[in-house]
Amino acid sequence: MLLIWYPKCSTCRKAKAWLDAHGLSCDLRDIKAQPPTAAELTVWQKVSGLPLRRWFNTSGQVYRALDLKNRLDGMEEEKQLELLASDGMLVKRPVLVAEDRVLVGFREADWSGLLP
Repeated sequence: MLLIWYPKCSTCRKAKAWLDAHGLSCDLRDIKAQPPTAAELTVWQKVSGLPLRRWFNTSGQVYRALDLKNRLDGMEEEKQLELLASDGMLVKRPVLVAEDRVLVGFREADWSGLLP
């Protein structure tokens, strides 16, 4: 598994602690230092089954500064993917990439499906 996170984010730290507590190992990738590429996001978004809009960190400063709340509806999906790939802080986190699923954000109920 791959955990894409921002180490200073409390939700990301909770997700990592949850994985550790359940004996699930993963590789770590700092979303700010190494943001997901548009190609990765395209694949992961399809696997997640979530609409692309749900991949945006709507609480983030960059999201607000770019006024994306009012701009996303009219934006083509390709442009949205490019935007997400341009700055890791635009991506909702954490992102957990497992063998057969991709989880965005940390909700313990969703993540419990990873347990054997």
